[in-house]
Amino acid sequence: MLKRFLGAFAALALGLSATAARADEVIVFAAASLTNALNEVSESFTAKTGHTVKPSYAASSALAKQVEQGSPADVFASADLKWMDYLTKAKLINPDTRFNLLGNTLVLIAPLDTKVEKIELDAKTDIAALAGSERIATGNPDSVPVGRYFKQAMERSGQWPAVQGKIAGTESVRAALALVERGEVPFGVVYGTDAAISKKVKTVGTFPGSMHDPITYPFGLIAGHETPAAKAFLEFVRTDGAKGIFAKYGFKVN
Repeated sequence: MLKRFLGAFAALALGLSATAARADEVIVFAAASLTNALNEVSESFTAKTGHTVKPSYAASSALAKQVEQGSPADVFASADLKWMDYLTKAKLINPDTRFNLLGNTLVLIAPLDTKVEKIELDAKTDIAALAGSERIATGNPDSVPVGRYFKQAMERSGQWPAVQGKIAGTESVRAALALVERGEVPFGVVYGTDAAISKKVKTVGTFPGSMHDPITYPFGLIAGHETPAAKAFLEFVRTDGAKGIFAKYGFKVN
């Protein structure tokens, strides 16, 4: 009788342990531009593994600073290499786990009802003249990746001195998108994937990739947070199913 009871108790304990393992939570700090795609990827991951995902979306710069200050996170997904390198150098990212997963495009957007037609953007396009007396919304060019890519494009074409004073710098690419959606500015510079998810703006031009560094999204585990669930999540985002979701939202998949 005692042996049977102990056996039943052990089975129950194992069952509870397995349930607890399935219920592990993965905290993901991810670039704001990943919001829609990563939400869907996370839902698919949870359905497949039982692990839940708690995402926090913001500019990569802001998230990197939060990690540096000790905010709890398991996975970091940046919209550029700079902030992943920043945390890696600070030994806050496990370098053996990081990889480059996605790419994107840099586009010029305008409110949906604008009369501006398609523009073939290149190094000779006078962006300052296009904006006129108005401002161009994009991420803060000193820290937010999308703003930094735009600044690079303007510097390489010799236009930054003229454009610099016309920037409406925001705390993230989605904040820049919102300014254009509300018609508060006539133009914005965001990623192609952000423009694609909005029904209130239209893409009027795409910056050639030669005008800025490749838009790269590296993923990696926060040092000391290499849990089985976090490792499983990093493995999952590289599966064909997850890559298909990212591609559906317009990301270039490596």
